[in-house]
Amino acid sequence: MGISSCHSSYLLLPAFLLLLLLIILCSSPFNSNHFTQLFKSFSPFSHEEINHTTTPYLSLDGVLSTSMYKSSKHKAVIIKKKSNLERIEEDLARARAAIFRAVQLKNLTSEKKEDIFVPRGSIYRNPYAFYQSHNEMIKRFKVWTYSEGDLPIVHNGPLNDIYAIEGQFIDEMESKNNHFRARHPDEAHVFFLPFSVTGVIHYVYKPITSVKEYSRDRLQRIVIDYINTVASKYPYWNRSSGADHFMVSCHDWAPEVSHANPELFKQFIRVLCNANTSEGFRPKIDVSLPEIYLPFGKLGPPNLSQGPDKRPTLAFFAGSAHGYIRKVLLDHWKDKDSEIQVHARLPKDVNYTKMMGQSKFCLCPSGFEVASPREVEAIYAGCVPVIISDNYTLPFSDVLNWSQFSVQIPVRKIAEIKTILQGIPNSQYLRMHKRVKRVRRHFELNRPAKPFDVIHMVLHSVWLRRLNFRLSP
Repeated sequence: MGISSCHSSYLLLPAFLLLLLLIILCSSPFNSNHFTQLFKSFSPFSHEEINHTTTPYLSLDGVLSTSMYKSSKHKAVIIKKKSNLERIEEDLARARAAIFRAVQLKNLTSEKKEDIFVPRGSIYRNPYAFYQSHNEMIKRFKVWTYSEGDLPIVHNGPLNDIYAIEGQFIDEMESKNNHFRARHPDEAHVFFLPFSVTGVIHYVYKPITSVKEYSRDRLQRIVIDYINTVASKYPYWNRSSGADHFMVSCHDWAPEVSHANPELFKQFIRVLCNANTSEGFRPKIDVSLPEIYLPFGKLGPPNLSQGPDKRPTLAFFAGSAHGYIRKVLLDHWKDKDSEIQVHARLPKDVNYTKMMGQSKFCLCPSGFEVASPREVEAIYAGCVPVIISDNYTLPFSDVLNWSQFSVQIPVRKIAEIKTILQGIPNSQYLRMHKRVKRVRRHFELNRPAKPFDVIHMVLHSVWLRRLNFRLSP
């Protein structure tokens, strides 16, 4: 009996120890659920997570191995080989953690001593988050550009004129010297579909001989066929339902590529100049692209900007009556006031860019679509943009605080433009003028692209959206 009783006690002891171990682990600060909850609210750029994904997490690589296993030389450690997607998600988790730390510590230091630009001041919503996020993007971000498709409507786009940013971006992504170019799709964080909506319109839709031929069905079929091609050839689209895929277009028709099959494009990132929320633009998924007019063979207009004390004109606009907003503006102000110079056409002896450089405020009304090259033209000229628009999501609003370097006037107050602008104290105008000069670098086009320029800002907007969700293996 004694032996039997003692034997039973020995059998119960391992079970008791196992139960105790489970209790300790569940209450341990190293429990992964603790870190999941910590980073569930991580959102330095005020974005929510995409519904189809799981919560961002903090990778414990290097934490458990240096603490729990440091003194356990004789314990066998079974290392499970990680999938490519798991490695990508852990890389993103490390980036999130670094951004979070920079925000908490208000840190603007960089690992690179050669960094000459550090974002500071009120033009940024959170300069700490932006600076660290941009650095993490430079260090980690990889983009795979699909090679499928033929010229001229894929791998090609306009390099000049009003839609130039579309072609310039495609060309930069296709460049072998592109810093963000993934060597293999398995290492990519996002996937770029390099078709040109402008190219489709130019090569497929011309000539147009009837109103019926303006139908968007041909454009939509081409885009859907391209997606079906890459989705059938590679696993990446189906893996994420397109959430880590994006397109870039400045053409007015670009938002309509998704209208024929909204479910297919539900998570797809559309980088669009026509960022109109009343027409389906989704600020938390899509990206607002600045419209930049490029003269032939140039990367921007000439610099004719004057100092703030050499700007005799209070406000300036010149342009045709495209759309109802411009019509209202011209009806109220066309050739009626020497301080508010509004023209449908400039006299032949007046230089448009020079006039912007001599004006304190530049009026930027929407045309047929919400976007206009005038916002960027004003910034280049050192002229404070006056945004007159409805439902327009301004470019890079995740990062930039437009209220600090622009004036936004509702369409219903067009008649009050002079009163509103005259009511801005000179001291405030001078501060805004300085901020416009500082923000210019984020709208400058460089080839090859440079840190914090417009192409990097577009990529950073895509990077932010990729940071905001996690794909499950």
